[in-house]
Amino acid sequence: MQIHHTDDGKDGRFFILENGKEIAFMTYVHAGPGKFIIEHTIVGDEHGGKGLGKQLVAAAVAFARDKHYKIVPACHFAKAVFEKAPEQYADVIF
Repeated sequence: MQIHHTDDGKDGRFFILENGKEIAFMTYVHAGPGKFIIEHTIVGDEHGGKGLGKQLVAAAVAFARDKHYKIVPACHFAKAVFEKAPEQYADVIF
C-alpha cells in the first residue's frame, strides 16, 4: 500500500488510502528546528494486525532521516515500536 504524506510546516500526517478511503494515519507536529512529535497513530479496526501502523512509523523514520530530524514518539504505538528496537532508531530518536 502506498503511504501519502502532507506537511504544512507546522504539522503533518502520513496516511494510507484504500479505494479512496483513509484506512490508517499518523499525525505529528513540528517542535522546533529539526524535531517533530508523533502525536497519534490510528488504524481502522477492520485493518488492524496488518502492519499498517508499523508502515506509518517506518515512513516517519524515513522522512526524519531524509531531513536530518529527530523524533519524539509521544504516541503510545510509535513509542512501543521504538522501544522494541532501540538500536534501529537510535539515529532519529530524541
